[in-house]
Amino acid sequence: MMTSLLNVRDLEVSYPGKGLRAEPFRALKGVSLDIRPGETVGLVGESGSGKTTLGRAVLGLAPVTGGSIEYGGRDISHLNRRQRRELSSEIQVVFQDPYSSLNPALTIEQILAEPLTARGVAAKEARGGVRDLLDRVGLPADAARRLPREFSGGQRQRVAIARALALDPKLIVCDEPVSALDLSTQARVLDLFIEIQERTGVAYLFISHDLAVVRHISHRVAVMYRGELVETGDGDQVTARPEHPYTQRLFLAAPVPDPDAQAERRHTRRELAAAQAASEGATA
Repeated sequence: MMTSLLNVRDLEVSYPGKGLRAEPFRALKGVSLDIRPGETVGLVGESGSGKTTLGRAVLGLAPVTGGSIEYGGRDISHLNRRQRRELSSEIQVVFQDPYSSLNPALTIEQILAEPLTARGVAAKEARGGVRDLLDRVGLPADAARRLPREFSGGQRQRVAIARALALDPKLIVCDEPVSALDLSTQARVLDLFIEIQERTGVAYLFISHDLAVVRHISHRVAVMYRGELVETGDGDQVTARPEHPYTQRLFLAAPVPDPDAQAERRHTRRELAAAQAASEGATA
């Protein structure tokens, strides 16, 4: 069996409560997840489910209060800043918003060369590396001289992907990377992620609220609800034949063109929500 690249075990993340005597808010409650080299694990859930918190914990941006995160057999749960910087060549991130994740004052060449020069690459070699990165994400070489505002949302996200690839990472945390894009651009960017993975062998933790998106790109899918994983399994099985009521609700939330079928889906979704609320109330 292939050794996991990332191992998350019984992960707890808590934040101080609001008020002097308020209980801490538990954002993650005993979450366990693994990602193998070259694999995409889709993490799906509604806003507030804890999915982004898990990604931030892997990146060292959320406080781990219990459990562990291991990368390549090494515990990375509580690294200091220097150790995190060293790990950045192995773990990178693509954020949700391509409009705010790029420095508007820098040219694309400066943005992409920055991680290379920070690693000690000579300026001339870094410029050659920028041209290669642009080619890998399907952007022309003359894009290097332009500013982020001169690009569309999809093109800016391609630049963000190129920046994440600059140090040849083994794992990229993708935090809602296509949610700010229109549907046709989403499809092209998702295909780019797949093409890059096939070419480089990089692994993805792909975070999304959209079950259809994770179906398109994921080998395995994990569904998060109120800080817990409620269903995990093969991507096709979880996204087409979900077993947990919450995953079924996510499945039914996707629109269909037939008005009668859409009305039936809404009715079924309301019934599932009511049944789940009653079940949670009975066990509270």
